[in-house]
Amino acid sequence: MGVAILLEMHIKPECIEDVKAFMKDNLGDTRSYEGCRGLDVYDNMDETGNLVIYERWDSRPHYERYFAWRTDSGALDRMAPMLRKPLSIRYFEPVDV
Repeated sequence: MGVAILLEMHIKPECIEDVKAFMKDNLGDTRSYEGCRGLDVYDNMDETGNLVIYERWDSRPHYERYFAWRTDSGALDRMAPMLRKPLSIRYFEPVDV
């Protein structure tokens, strides 16, 4: 069935290009991580520096293992100073309607 993850970030204006470059260098690892079905990055047309990553995973535990790996790798610590707010992560499951 899978789950959808929405990860939202608010980037400091002077760091937008650095964050985009960082993601280009690192999202290949995410896309190939076990359980990742794919992801897309969206730029808010009405708020500069507001990006949303829409991710599809086999399960929430798959994502949580990935996120723990990302945290342990230090990637989140490197990105934190470039953000205006902490990351927002929301988990969604399909609804049969």
